[in-house]
Parts: sequence; structure tokens; C-alpha cells
Amino acid sequence: MNIQLPANAKADDKLSGLLRPSRAEAEAAVRTLLLWAGDDPDREGLVDTPARVARAYEEFFAGYGNDPVEMLARSFEETDGYDEMVVLRDIRLESHCEHHMVPIIGKAHIAYLPNGRVVGISKLARVIETYAKRLQIQEKLTAQIANTIESVLKPKGVAVVIEAAHQCMTTRGIHKPGVSMVTSRMLGEFRTNDATRREFLSIISGSRGILEG
Repeated sequence: MNIQLPANAKADDKLSGLLRPSRAEAEAAVRTLLLWAGDDPDREGLVDTPARVARAYEEFFAGYGNDPVEMLARSFEETDGYDEMVVLRDIRLESHCEHHMVPIIGKAHIAYLPNGRVVGISKLARVIETYAKRLQIQEKLTAQIANTIESVLKPKGVAVVIEAAHQCMTTRGIHKPGVSMVTSRMLGEFRTNDATRREFLSIISGSRGILEG
């Protein structure tokens, strides 16, 4: 299958040319931050913290080691002519703000209109996970997910909506808990066809009363 890379692929490729510090250097950096915060990294409760933080970062930012295009490369034609939208809603999302490196916690909803081929639904969730496990802003994350699905699957349309709370706003700065941010990216028929877009928004809203048409 001829796969066209999404627009952001070149920017991601630049990451491979960066010199990655060693684990020891990463742990030393955490020790420096502990000292800067005003604590003693050698006290009992913190002595293993640099190693724990390094391991946690491997999990938090695992997306840099994965290729979302490859995840969608295998698709299937045996659909018996199914051409209605495929929707996954309420996919838990955990990311980190690239400005303050604090969590972004929320959920994503995605849909696409097949154009002769479908993909395993777990692959769609993995695309979200891959981009989320990088330093992000929500607007870029939303666009990356939609653009990649469109570029690889070439469906009739793609829709992505993300609702998330940003701890850079709730636990620091303006300190406004309970605020969620909603972003969307509509491509193809989801952008040009009002009825298709309303159907998608109705499906992901359900009885919760959000995002209505």
C-alpha cells in the first residue's frame, strides 16, 4: 500500500538526530532539580527518586519511540460494503504540557468514514496513545491524530474531538480547577457535510449534553 506521510512527519524525523543523554545524566538532572527545589536528594525518601523519575519518563514519553503511521499500515477490505462512520468515544488520554511538563488528562473521540478499507480499532487508540505520550499542546495533538488517520487510511472523512483538563491551569498559575478544554479537527465529509458532523457530535455526546451540533 502506498503510504503518504502526514505533514508533521518531517518535524518528527528531526528527533532521531538528537543526542539522547544517558540514564546517569538524566538521573543527575533530577538530583539538580531536587536541590533547586530546596530538598536533599540524599535523604532516605529521595535517594531513589532520580531513578524512579527516569523510569517514569520512559513511560510518560514512550510515544517518541513509536511510529503512528506504521500502526495504521495494515488495513482490511473485507467489510461487506460497510461505509458508515466508525466511531470510538471516551478513549482515556494522558499527556504532558510542553510548556510546564505537567499532566493533561482527558478523553478523545475519533471517527472516520471508510473508503473501501477499515483498520483494527485498537490501532486507532494506539495512534492517540503515541502522540499523547509526547510533550504536547492539545491543539497540535488533535491535528496530528486526524492528519495521520487521513494520510494513511485515505477515508472519506475524519473527525477528532479531545476534551481534557490541563494541570498547568488547575494546579498552578491561575488555579482554576474544573475547567476542561475542547478541541476538534474535522476533515473531508465531517467538515463539508453538516449532517455527518452533527451525527458524529450526537454519538459522542450521548446523554451527557455536551458538544451538541
